[in-house]
Amino acid sequence: MEDLYVYERSLINEGIKLIGGVDEVGRGPLVGPVVASCVILPINYQLEGLTDSKKLSEKKREKFYDILKRDALAIGVGIISEEVIDEINIYEAAKKAMLQAINNLKIQPEHLLIDAMKLDINIPSTSIIKGDAKSLSIAAASVIAKVERDRMLIELDNKYPMYDFKNNKGYPTKKHLEAIQEYGIIKEHRKSYGPVKEYLNQKEGIKL
Repeated sequence: MEDLYVYERSLINEGIKLIGGVDEVGRGPLVGPVVASCVILPINYQLEGLTDSKKLSEKKREKFYDILKRDALAIGVGIISEEVIDEINIYEAAKKAMLQAINNLKIQPEHLLIDAMKLDINIPSTSIIKGDAKSLSIAAASVIAKVERDRMLIELDNKYPMYDFKNNKGYPTKKHLEAIQEYGIIKEHRKSYGPVKEYLNQKEGIKL
């Protein structure tokens, strides 16, 4: 079992107590926003089974989400819309979502542990590749961001059940791609993304 508290413990030993874990979800989907979270956990916090949200079942994520909402010292969430993603690209939008999540905290962290990204921010930070599987704080942020975004897609599914968003969460599954061909796109689709762009070009071609 990997020790997910190595980075946090090292910072605590230096006298740093307010450590914010930062992660984002939703880079790959064709629909909806990119969502980030920053979570500050109590010192020496333990939550057995908590890891990268992608490795957890939906039921486990929901359970951990509720526990983290109760136990965390502070949680910030950042949401960047599909329009902005189309405008500035997903990489920049993900960074923007992370910065927004940090700014939305009610407590300022003394140090940030960030999944992969380097952020232009005046708080000391450590970027960790695959951080959501190596740091408890980042894993916590990944769960919060994933559940927040999934709930938005479930709401969208209620409006547009033909795209099967409740199951694919906006990712380009076969059913989702077939639905785009049959029903077209909705305003929440990311128009700069391959399959959506192709559909729009195809449509333009038919018009000409």
